Amino acid sequence: MKHKILVTGASGAFGRLTCIQLAANGHQVVGTMRSLQGKNEVTANELKSKGVALVEMDVTKEESVNSSVNSAIEIMGGLDTVFNNAGIGANGILECFTADDIQRMFDVNVFGVQRLMRAVLPHLRTQGKGTIIHTSSCIGRVTTPFLASYSASKYALESLAEGYRAELSGFGIESCIIEPGGFPTGFMSGMITPSDTERMNQYGKMATLPETSIQGYVAYVESIPEQRPERVAEAVTALVEIPFGKKPFRTVVDFSGLKQPIENYNKALNEATKAIYTANGVENLLTLNKN
Repeated sequence: MKHKILVTGASGAFGRLTCIQLAANGHQVVGTMRSLQGKNEVTANELKSKGVALVEMDVTKEESVNSSVNSAIEIMGGLDTVFNNAGIGANGILECFTADDIQRMFDVNVFGVQRLMRAVLPHLRTQGKGTIIHTSSCIGRVTTPFLASYSASKYALESLAEGYRAELSGFGIESCIIEPGGFPTGFMSGMITPSDTERMNQYGKMATLPETSIQGYVAYVESIPEQRPERVAEAVTALVEIPFGKKPFRTVVDFSGLKQPIENYNKALNEATKAIYTANGVENLLTLNKN
């Protein structure tokens, strides 16, 4: 079955490669990015040459999201799958991020997700069927030093996805989460850093550790042949093509040693979730309506 798919964050490695893979497999794809010009022009032209339609979308602006979703539906003559992929990272000592710094990231990673969901769900609920895939992270399951603010946004995304999974199941809308490990992409170099340099200076030598740590981590993942963003695109494409109602809720994509412990964590949480829902008499919300 060929799908009509909206992919946000198409200018990044995961989004770009996923758009290309999905289009190559015969799916209709509309990718979004904040601008099709400037630094994104080369990527935009590549995607267009691969059969991917593009619309401009700024997930931090509700009007832009609503307009872009309507354009995507018009271009494809419908919509059945959404890859909620736009996101930004942050690296630095947690205290040194101002509330505005963290809000900037949450505006994309969390509030941007909510804006998109509110834009697409009326259409999906009306047709009684759809698939939502969210890009989370392995560190949306466990927090590491200096990346805590980013992890917080992905923890929040995981919670939103959990809630939507239950509340949309009766409408025939399935929810999925992709949890990549760290991959050597431009995402790492584009992370937000703390703006409170005065506070950062109070940490002395520790102030240099976030940058040293991320550089070391990038070198590590670059040394792993399979730890490439293409693997994430392949995983998303494979997930899209699993028959409706058979998709796993969470899929971990990692070759650096995180996969097994995160999958163990997810399994334990899944069992706890079932027990809690059963105790509260709402276990039926974990069952997708396939009619």
